[in-house]
This record gives sequence, structure tokens and C-alpha cells, in this order.
Amino acid sequence: MRATAAVAIGVAGACVVLLAGCTSHPAPDDRPAAKNGDIAPLSGRATALPVPRGKGSRVPADFNGDGHRDLVVNDLVKAPRDTHGDDAGIGVVYGTGSPRALDPAVRRLLTPRANAAPVDGTLPAAFDAAAACDLDKDGFSDLIVATDPPYNGIGRPPVPLQLLFGSPSGLGGKAVVLRIPEKARYGNDWPDHPVCGDFDGDGSTDLAVTASAGRVSFLRGPFTRTGAPRAATAPVPGGGPALSAPSPKPDANGDGYDDLVVSARTPKPGASAKGTLLLGGPDGPGRAGGRYVFDAVQTPPAPALPSGETTPTTDVLQYADFDGDKRPDLVTRTHRGERADVLALYPATTRSRPLLTFSSSVFLR
Repeated sequence: MRATAAVAIGVAGACVVLLAGCTSHPAPDDRPAAKNGDIAPLSGRATALPVPRGKGSRVPADFNGDGHRDLVVNDLVKAPRDTHGDDAGIGVVYGTGSPRALDPAVRRLLTPRANAAPVDGTLPAAFDAAAACDLDKDGFSDLIVATDPPYNGIGRPPVPLQLLFGSPSGLGGKAVVLRIPEKARYGNDWPDHPVCGDFDGDGSTDLAVTASAGRVSFLRGPFTRTGAPRAATAPVPGGGPALSAPSPKPDANGDGYDDLVVSARTPKPGASAKGTLLLGGPDGPGRAGGRYVFDAVQTPPAPALPSGETTPTTDVLQYADFDGDKRPDLVTRTHRGERADVLALYPATTRSRPLLTFSSSVFLR
């Protein structure tokens, strides 16, 4: 069984660090060319625009339910004045029906102070998007966030995963801690590597997370707004250190049940990787499915960055359909250290010219 590697979560709007100043939005057919043949980084607004209100959709990662996929970015550039290099948070860029598919001017920054749930009175320092799916079946995608709650190392650790629920105005408000019933936990490992999918084929989105000794905690959806699953059973064997979803289709063998890929470590987005399948079924994931391979995603030449002492690195953030044509587009992030980056969205039809480019520095405004 083979598939093309995709990213569960990857992201970024306005007057970018790559430009000396701000300009107005160029028309899609009148965009200035950059030196490398790419379009110039998208200029935008210093003040973020309101998120369009949606009515709900079945589009993946559509947090405001307007029918357009949204983009999530964990790695944001650090502010020049931030000598400690603290994590800025999670950036969300909302989708649009325009030819560019995303509008960096419509963006939100999610931070532990504003959006995380405290555990034992302590807000987490870590706050990283891990997966996105509609857990409560209301037509608005939700975000699963990995955190670092306080733990003294004795006994079973607290659940580090939190849920931010989507709404007609997108993501916001306070998260809730994912509630994993005691009977669904095993050992003292941190529950980690959340994977969304309809593993039991009942039409609701479920959640699978790792447990100790290669077991998997299977949580049946839909979930309540307090973070509780509809049901859960004892963890099933056959898992491993890392879980991920098959790509591009979560149902790898086409039997009507979504599946899991088990591997020794989390596959790097866009890179070739091997694992084994844990097939879904009426009782959830649990049947061995054999070898599975993620194929590498070929990346185009990276957009230009300001000169610096280190060599730029390009990472694949997302390989998914952003423009609604049923074909996977490509989102990359090219960065030089933690102070300069450029994100690029390439359509499925061509990798020679991105639909737009912008820097995650817009979230610092």
C-alpha cells in the first residue's frame, strides 16, 4: 500500500518581513515578479481582517465552516526584540474562494495565555497544533493542541492534549483538556500523536492516541464541548511509538473504515517513510494491515530569503487541497534560523509559480 505523504498540521498574513515597506494588494494577474521568478511576497494589512462567518461544511480543516480549507502554522518567526526566542504561538490563516485560496490578512494568533486551558492552575508553555478535524460533528473543524501540563514524574501523567473548537467565527476562546477515561489509558506514557478518523465507520470522527507498551487509546466520537468522547474501551495492542494517518486517503484499503499508520517515529512531512497499518473496523482500529509507505513529495525551488550566514531550509507544511479542485496543493516554509521565513502555496497544476507567498512575521503585528 502506497501513498503520498501529507501533513496533519502545518502555517501563517500582511506586510511581510521580506519587503522594505507595505504596498496595496496586487491583482492576481498583475503580481510583481521576484528575482527568482516567484511572485513577490504578498503584502497585506497590519490589522487582521475579521474572519468570514460560515454556516458549517464538511471541508477538512475548515474552522469557520465557510467551505474553504484553512492553514495552521506552528513555527512562527521570532520578533527581533525577543532575545529569549519564546514561542509566538499557533498561526491560523483562513481560506478564501479567491484564486489565491488563502488570505493572510484574515488570520488569528492562538497563544497559551489567551487560548490554553490551565492545568492545576498553571498555563502550559508549549502550545503546538497536532491535528484538525470536526470532533463534535457541528460542521466546524476543531484543533487538537499538544501542551506540557505540570507533572512531578510520579504515577500517571495528566493528559497533555487540549481541544479548541471551531465556530462560525473560527477558532478562539479557551481550550478544554481532552478527557481520556481511565479505562482507555494504559501505563504511564504521555498520551500523544493524536490522529483523527472514522475508525469504526459510524459517521462520527474518532480520535486515536498512543498509550504505553505499543497500545492505542481509541476514543469514539462525537466529542462533547467539555472534551469527553462518546465512548471508549480498553487500549488495543498493535500500536507503537508514533501514530499517523494514511495519505492521501485515511481509508487505506477502501473498506469503509479509516486506518492508522504505526511507525517508530513521526514521519517527517514530505519525506519518504515506512510504517505498518493498523486497520479500522466496527470495533475501531485493531487489525494488522501490513507494510505501508509514504512517498516523498518533491518540493519546488524555494522562494528567495534575505541573505544571511546560514543556509535556508525548506520544509513541507501541508500537502492537501486548498483551492477546491480535489487535487493536493503544496504549502512549504523556507526559513533561515528563527528570524526570517517565507511560506508558499503551490497549486496542484504547477510547482513553478506559487499562488502566494508571505512571511509568518505577520503574526507578530
